[in-house]
Amino acid sequence: MKSKKILGIILSAALAAGVLSACGSSSSSGTASGTSGSTASTAASSSAKSISGSINASGSSALLPLAQDAADKFKNTYPDISVTVNAGGSGTGLKQVSDGSVDIGNSDVAAEEKLDASTAAELVDHKVCVITMAAIVNKELASSVSNLTKQQLIDVFTGKITNWKEVGGPDEEVLLVTRPDSSGTRALFTKYALDGSSENSSVSYLETDNSGELLETVKSNKGAIGYLALSYLVSNTDVTPISIDGVAPTLENTYSGKYPVWGYEHMYTKGEPNEACKAFLDYITGSEYASSVESQGYCVTSKMTVSR
Repeated sequence: MKSKKILGIILSAALAAGVLSACGSSSSSGTASGTSGSTASTAASSSAKSISGSINASGSSALLPLAQDAADKFKNTYPDISVTVNAGGSGTGLKQVSDGSVDIGNSDVAAEEKLDASTAAELVDHKVCVITMAAIVNKELASSVSNLTKQQLIDVFTGKITNWKEVGGPDEEVLLVTRPDSSGTRALFTKYALDGSSENSSVSYLETDNSGELLETVKSNKGAIGYLALSYLVSNTDVTPISIDGVAPTLENTYSGKYPVWGYEHMYTKGEPNEACKAFLDYITGSEYASSVESQGYCVTSKMTVSR
């Protein structure tokens, strides 16, 4: 009996030791797993910031100020990715991303409006913000002409109105300052401000290569009228934006849908973006950069109460 009792005690002790050993192993494994998870998270974060490469983008001059600002700030998070942004017009940007000479094509209009269907189908659209387009006049002219009905605006750009006295302004010949056919700014303004009506080149007419040049031309000519993105007017008082039917071109009026001349800004890639491009696109559309979008005169897409 004693031997059986002793054997029972020995077996119990062995079992207890086994349980303790198993618990110790479990605890040790849990600690190791937790350390591994933390290390993996840190490694992933480090890996994201260590992405390297170069990005070339071209196209819309209306989107240029935002794209350049985003590229500068993006560098703080991704120091090993260089981003070069050029203008040239939406049509140029779309053509260049399509033929592979740039990584991103910036456009004020959908690719289908500038490229044939099969070529456009190869591109992936990334909508980065909403842009407002405004008709602008010389500061001196604005003292008497700061608002036009939509029909008056159409008549001015189609050559039916050739002198500002016809709309309550001075006896001054209208000078149209416009953009080339490749311009997305021109396409968007024509579609939503002029209801698709073609500009009339038989009247006094100047064509400029980019939005910055257009602004300077309007500024320097008393009878001039042109159009550009609201982003160019954020800190500029040399020209004056024209209200349409009493509605001013502001972010608030764009968000509410009261002001009609707006569109999406697109960044196109040929196929899905590579790692560096994806990081940049995620940054420019992310919450961290959203406040910069509005401060530069663009609308945050998610805040729009209307859509197209």
